[in-house]
Amino acid sequence: MTRKIAVVTGASRGAGKGIAVALGRSGATVYVTGRSESPADSPHGGTVAETAALVGEAGGRGIPVAVDHGDDEAVHALFDRVRREEGRLDILVNNAAKVADVAAPGGFWQNPLEAADLITVGLRSHYVAAYHAVPLLIANGRGLIVHTGHYGAVSYHQGPAYGAQKAGSDKMVADMAKELRPFNVAAVSIWMGGLTTERALAYIASLPENVQPVGRRESPQFTGEVVAALYAAENFMDYSGRALIGAELGAELGVTDIDGTAPPSLRDRLGAPPDLHDSLR
Repeated sequence: MTRKIAVVTGASRGAGKGIAVALGRSGATVYVTGRSESPADSPHGGTVAETAALVGEAGGRGIPVAVDHGDDEAVHALFDRVRREEGRLDILVNNAAKVADVAAPGGFWQNPLEAADLITVGLRSHYVAAYHAVPLLIANGRGLIVHTGHYGAVSYHQGPAYGAQKAGSDKMVADMAKELRPFNVAAVSIWMGGLTTERALAYIASLPENVQPVGRRESPQFTGEVVAALYAAENFMDYSGRALIGAELGAELGVTDIDGTAPPSLRDRLGAPPDLHDSLR
């Protein structure tokens, strides 16, 4: 991964932060994007500069870029900067998502309409980032687009907007992969399990002790280690177009979590990616 160039969107904190740091550990230069320039920008803290510094400490080179992924021109400027500064791109990880705070425990009609923003920054934003990244990936002769996915694509999780975003993201990579296959550029969705992100841990801590979820959770870095291993695999194009359970893909590629353990697949409890029609193979 030395000298590889990556863009990780939505990386001020959470899964994006972990993925960026893991790619830095493999020696990559990582453009870290997000809206947070001050820890006060989010109740969960984190900034693009902090993540970029951690990428550097891990052994890579982190470049912070404040980007609102709801602003198409800002996204265009991001990839134009990558083109000017690096002349190439190896990996795009689409993770940016606008997650609204759920104020009521009832149905979607009882919660803020802003929950639907996840379909804009979280689905449309993935398309826009890939739109501008693909010419760089094609010119490189080898490339990888990753969408951070979840079992919510096939099971209930956090409501209709979340499910639509995850299911739509999976179908998007399948269609992108079909068009990108002649150019040796792969597109995949990697389903993550329960994570030890700032947001998730704060939510769990807010619950009564007797209903707090128990069991093994993935570190945010695990998916980044899987992404690095997938890009390095000689047969990486064999995975293109698929939604993949990260725990299972990690086992195939010999990747463990940062504590040396193997995260479990939740296939039996939460479902599995659906089969693709032959027209997408």
